[in-house]
Amino acid sequence: MFRRSLFIIILFTLLISACGAPAVATNASATESAIVVTEAPVTEMSTEISAVDGLGRTVTLTVPAAKVISLSPSNTEILYAVGAGDQVVGRDELSDFPEEAKAVESVGGSMGDFSTEAIVALQPDLVLASELNAPELVKSIEDLGVTVYSLPNPKSFEDLYKNIETVATLTGHDATDLIDSLKARVAAVDEKIAPLSSRIPVFYELDGTDPLKPWTSGPGTFVDLLINRAGGFNVGSSLQGEWAQISSEELVAADPHVILLGDALYGVTVESVAARTGWDSITAVKNSAIYPFNPDTATRPGPRLVDALEEMAKLLRPELFQ
Repeated sequence: MFRRSLFIIILFTLLISACGAPAVATNASATESAIVVTEAPVTEMSTEISAVDGLGRTVTLTVPAAKVISLSPSNTEILYAVGAGDQVVGRDELSDFPEEAKAVESVGGSMGDFSTEAIVALQPDLVLASELNAPELVKSIEDLGVTVYSLPNPKSFEDLYKNIETVATLTGHDATDLIDSLKARVAAVDEKIAPLSSRIPVFYELDGTDPLKPWTSGPGTFVDLLINRAGGFNVGSSLQGEWAQISSEELVAADPHVILLGDALYGVTVESVAARTGWDSITAVKNSAIYPFNPDTATRPGPRLVDALEEMAKLLRPELFQ
């Protein structure tokens, strides 16, 4: 169970890398999510939308998509957040938020395998892919006559806002209020955290199946970005790779003051972590600063990243949020 969860978590960690390279080489304009909307004469009642996707391709819709299939959980969350939930006719197997998304027909993808037959049968106007989906999959769907837009991998909150705006435009919605609200919430956290002169060492556990060498998020991931933005210092930032194992000896030496359990959903408990051999000398253990943390909010590049930032900041700096 832990190994399967690790596999899924790793996929999402790779997806939301804050500084990772895209899956394929792209033009500079690809990450800008450039959108051009050309309004036709009023009598024609149509609007053409052209946008550059994460693979550097210009994707054009004659009108906003009325039927959309999402191939990643983050895309699904964005679609519902911008008001396009009723337009989602298909989803990947792992899309489970919001709750109503579970009722939408699945087209596979739990282990990376999608049913192109199911996708075509749903007759979508648009398939919304992400960098979790291989370029080969995108091409195979397009070869069947279906329009695919691959949402670029966000490297910052600003990139996230651009993605939300892009999805809203492709589906005929206005995300101005949503984006303004997200920006205001992030700014409220920044206002409290930015003046701090020190950072709290934090350990974020991805998978503790092997308690002697648990997996954590390394440099360049959104978890790394969130920890720093929330007033912490990611002890995994000194490791090699976006996900890596850290030995108990290394962790004791790093002495995190806060431990966040991204694997709490898979059975790891605060008590079991505190009881690990040698961990009793860690400040977070001594001060009972071990907290379960929903990995979906921290590893899916959708609107809930702001939820993750707020929660993390309150756990790390509770005195600032009284």
